Amino acid sequence: MGDLAIVLHSHMPYVEGFGTYPFGEEWLFDAVVRSYLPVLEVARDLTMTVTPVLADQLEDAGAAERLRRFLVEWRIGAAEADLDDIAPDERPACAAERDRYRRALELLDAAGGDPLAPFQRAAAEGRVALAASSATHALLPLLATRAGLRLQLDAGIRSHRRRFGWDGGLWLPECAYDPGLEWGLAEAGVEWFCVDQSAHEEPLAALRPMATEAGPVALPIDWEAIAWLWDLSGYPSDPAYAQFDGKSLRGMRLWKIGGGAYDPEAGAAAARRQAGEFLAAIAARLRDYEAERGRRGLVVFAIDTELLGHWWSEGPLWLAAVLEGAAAAGVRLVTVPKALEDHEPERRPLRRASWGEDKDLSTWDSPPVADLAWAARRLELKLLRAVRGGLGGAGAERAARELLAAQASDWAFLDRRGQAGDYAWQRATDHSQALYEAIRCNRDTDRRMRSLAPDLTLTPLLEP
Repeated sequence: MGDLAIVLHSHMPYVEGFGTYPFGEEWLFDAVVRSYLPVLEVARDLTMTVTPVLADQLEDAGAAERLRRFLVEWRIGAAEADLDDIAPDERPACAAERDRYRRALELLDAAGGDPLAPFQRAAAEGRVALAASSATHALLPLLATRAGLRLQLDAGIRSHRRRFGWDGGLWLPECAYDPGLEWGLAEAGVEWFCVDQSAHEEPLAALRPMATEAGPVALPIDWEAIAWLWDLSGYPSDPAYAQFDGKSLRGMRLWKIGGGAYDPEAGAAAARRQAGEFLAAIAARLRDYEAERGRRGLVVFAIDTELLGHWWSEGPLWLAAVLEGAAAAGVRLVTVPKALEDHEPERRPLRRASWGEDKDLSTWDSPPVADLAWAARRLELKLLRAVRGGLGGAGAERAARELLAAQASDWAFLDRRGQAGDYAWQRATDHSQALYEAIRCNRDTDRRMRSLAPDLTLTPLLEP
């Protein structure tokens, strides 16, 4: 009927070395063992983004060592301990959790203990296409200067190219776009990026890429299809699925959304059923597009990788069933580079938007988070003045890394939603303070930033 380009966006803020439970490295470790490893085991004919800040952490030897210990002691060990303490009807769920983590350990050990290697192997085998992003997932339209934009893009693309090579794809953090941004992307060598124009176009318009005068192709994500998962009543809310928040004291998911003990077989059956429903709906959407427009359509289905497995336990099973059943449903799976070969982009207006709440930038730039938004701009200007005024060496590089860390979109998102206590606000303010200290002392004063942006160069700040 047409083409389906699944884009899985893999991202974690820089938490390595900054806290453990309940906020910090545990986020990263659970994402690896519940999402990245099982998803990469089945992934094929799709596109994955790997943000540089995520890869920075996965590349760190100390983090990899702590990840394995976390998996063995705090996940497998916890599941085995729970099996002796819980009610008989809860034991199948606990055994399934134990087996999930044992399989993750097998996959991690097969990769030599390197959590970045499965991404690299999947790309090398041609099963997935990998896309880059800005260095620390900064909201690019909110940066204060062209030099700041160049720094985020240059550090991110350098990192991605060294680890994976690069075909020109770039994920815009939060799909945040402002008219004119494409010129800065083109300058950095970007060939395609995703946008969310669902607030500005009729739904079927998203099924054709958009041409820009600057050159890069904009791929509208199909929010109507994404909502089948992302809506509060979407697939992951099925009563048969495991509760995300309903965990034992040791962190095992023992209960189902509909109440009572979780049944792993019933959860797996629901995932397979919903995969069939998803493919049928995609095929119908592609048929409608062809009937209306007289050409084959392209559904760009973009979601966070972490949704599959970390948040939605059955997500990797659902994905595997989608990949297995696509051809029979009349849907061709394509990577984004392949899609761009077969779907000619159309010149039409691109408007300011994001995939955040209300499809605008208010999640990151509004009164509730005004202190964070304005502080990031001040830090950018402060660093730019210091570097152009002669600051160099370890102090300048440290200050630049603190700026990149403070610019992460995650802090305002978490702070506005109140999902992590004061962790996000404290992280942002601590990076701000450290930037000023690095400029005043002209030295590197905190080794916790050891892994962030290892390919950083200050040249983008010095260009006119």
